[in-house]
Amino acid sequence: MKIAELFGKGKTVFSCEVFPPKKDSPVDTIYQTLDGLKDIKPDFISVTFGAGGSQVNQSTREIAAIIQKQYHIPAMAHLTCITATRGEVTELLYDLKADGVENVLALRGDRNPDYPPKTEFLHADELVPKHIIIDDIFELVAFIRRRGDFGVSAACYPEGHPESPDAVSDLRYLKQKVDAGAQHLVSQLFFDNEDFLRFLERARIAGITVPIEAGI
Repeated sequence: MKIAELFGKGKTVFSCEVFPPKKDSPVDTIYQTLDGLKDIKPDFISVTFGAGGSQVNQSTREIAAIIQKQYHIPAMAHLTCITATRGEVTELLYDLKADGVENVLALRGDRNPDYPPKTEFLHADELVPKHIIIDDIFELVAFIRRRGDFGVSAACYPEGHPESPDAVSDLRYLKQKVDAGAQHLVSQLFFDNEDFLRFLERARIAGITVPIEAGI
């Protein structure tokens, strides 16, 4: 099931997030965490993506597959364009689809000084809608949407992205992510409910109609 399809059914959508074990820990250590989470019956569980290094990112796929196939809970795998080439993203999407995982959270990702950022998603892609400013995250969203019929989610920022000059620019940027193919948005952590409610109202006025989930 696509994450966006969980919304609009008259019930609160509740999700959890897990992260891969440290590099020196086996991926099987995640079972204890998942055993505890399954009892609170989350609607889906997302799995974070490492800030660098193929081993961590492979663990993201493995854990998402475990959640999907063994716990029968919809899984959403994080995927960042700053740590992957187009070929690596294509391979990961193929593996996720083979594992039954059909939801991806497209992110730019945090810079890690130990891993030089990849730049392939900064190059223009002729299939990105023409009105969209070329940007790595827009390209990643469009790239995923064209491969394997994935449900694509993206991030939003009720208090504004730290790199945005103002709230209006932030909303325009977010609208372009949705226009590029994002079907569901999840917010960064916020500390005041009013910040989220004001952001939600502005987003709707701006024509952003996809489900927006509060990340807390």
